[in-house]
Amino acid sequence: MRHLRGCLWVGALVALVALATGARAQNPQNEFTNNFKYNVGQGVQPVFEGWSRVADGSFNMHFGYLNRNWVQEPHVPVGAANNIQPGGPDRGQPTYFYTRTQRNLFAINVPKDWGRTAELVWTVTVNGTTLTATGWLQKEWEIDPVGGAAAGGNTDEEYVKNVPPTLTIAPPPAVRLPATATLTVNVADDGLPVPRARPKPPVGQETPPTLQGGGDAPVNVPAVASRAARETPPGASPGGAGAAPRGLGVTWIVWRGPADVSFEPRFAAAQGGKTTTTATFKEPGAYQLRATANDTAKVAHQIVTVNVTGTPAAGR
Repeated sequence: MRHLRGCLWVGALVALVALATGARAQNPQNEFTNNFKYNVGQGVQPVFEGWSRVADGSFNMHFGYLNRNWVQEPHVPVGAANNIQPGGPDRGQPTYFYTRTQRNLFAINVPKDWGRTAELVWTVTVNGTTLTATGWLQKEWEIDPVGGAAAGGNTDEEYVKNVPPTLTIAPPPAVRLPATATLTVNVADDGLPVPRARPKPPVGQETPPTLQGGGDAPVNVPAVASRAARETPPGASPGGAGAAPRGLGVTWIVWRGPADVSFEPRFAAAQGGKTTTTATFKEPGAYQLRATANDTAKVAHQIVTVNVTGTPAAGR
């Protein structure tokens, strides 16, 4: 009898292994789900990053997003498909969504009597998929402005004393296609942190290694026209390993608008307290462009509006 029970147990185990193997063969996503990437058709996941205290006793609620598409950059106007409540639908959120992860892009201020369980909800609908991010004042989600997340955990004296840069932007004129706009920013800073050269990588390690082995290659990896090949992407730090000393500079992105805008350069290092960038538009419409001044530790933002008229170039 004991031998019979052992045979039955072994037989059941073999059957389970066979079923599992068959399931993987029929549905490869079971094992390699993370290998699947999509050009278009996916949703945009808003993300609550945490909250921070303001000197007047109020609170800032910080948000970013994950665009699950590797190519599609949707424009979602403020309204039912892009709203923040309560107090919305417009709470200053972006309407143009770059690809992949965009961290800690904006903050919404709530009053000091905001309850510990009161919720702020950002809802975004893209490609028929509705996703939300809910923020509230949970203790563990507080962002420490000194030596914490805002400073990358750095408690050095120069980081603690550092104050954000300031920027003013000359209002750009209206644009008629085909044409460009010159974006001039006057930027000032306290000089902290002191710019330092990035260390060069060890000889032979200039290029990260290519991963080998593992599962089969993804079957639907898109042929992505890399933005990095033509300009620094919105979420990337300017420069690279072995680059010149980092310092004060300004980065441009589309905050709201019907289409992408080419910025040359997207990141401009401050020279004599000023930066200049050329914006090239492809489509007419009302655009809000956001400039971010960064001293490598703290940032300041400002938005300018550009109205673009005319007819797009043939073939666009």
